[in-house]
Amino acid sequence: MTMATMAPLQPADIEAIERATLAAVAPQWLQELDGDGWLLPMDSGTVGRAKSAVPMRHAAPRAAPDRLLERIEAGYAARGLATMLRLPDAACFDALRAVLAEHGYQGIKPTLTQIGSTHAMRAVSQGRPADVDAAPDSGWAGVFLGPGFDPVDGASRVQALTRASGNLYASVRENGRTLAAGAMSFGHGWASVHGMRTDQSSRGHGLAGRVLAGLAQAALDRGYPRVFLQVEAGNAAALALYRRAGFQPAWAYRYWQRGAPP
Repeated sequence: MTMATMAPLQPADIEAIERATLAAVAPQWLQELDGDGWLLPMDSGTVGRAKSAVPMRHAAPRAAPDRLLERIEAGYAARGLATMLRLPDAACFDALRAVLAEHGYQGIKPTLTQIGSTHAMRAVSQGRPADVDAAPDSGWAGVFLGPGFDPVDGASRVQALTRASGNLYASVRENGRTLAAGAMSFGHGWASVHGMRTDQSSRGHGLAGRVLAGLAQAALDRGYPRVFLQVEAGNAAALALYRRAGFQPAWAYRYWQRGAPP
């Protein structure tokens, strides 16, 4: 199934993608706002998706924006955590964005949710696909902690991805070293790609494409034709790779919070 033959994204797919995202990054706590259609993942780590409130539909909130923000803030305050939202750029959230700005929130870190087909993703590399394992080893985790990566953030991402149930872990290994890594989650009808990392000294040699190919084959073997991922809007190299792998933007979002970025 190619992007040209995939069915258009439906409202139910948005909820499925958001629920699958949180299953992949496994926040410490998860609350659902009854009646408002929002998920409140809560986590003390650095992974923004694991600790930012997100709507399950792209429609104007049922509650008044100030009341909705009050409920979200109360949920995070009950855990002693700062409030963060992961809000799509869609016009239906204009009123909520205005309320956020009035309360001192800023929209940062523009990010794209992209969707694709695992068949196209599998064809992105002609090299040997990455090894895919049911459990991560020290080499896989070590890629996140190498030169060029924030060690605190890397450790937090390793913890989030390895505590999730059912994730798979891709590794490109050469001469006893793991040079590139990634993870895949399955749920709610979608496969999803997370944690793509390449050793700083090994970039530009097609290793990330081999990671995608290995993960795509694992998804195809399990009967998942659809796949999604999130990528920062300013990451030109990653965007080019994902474009070659057949991904297309589904929607854009930003993180909204007071103070420093996530």
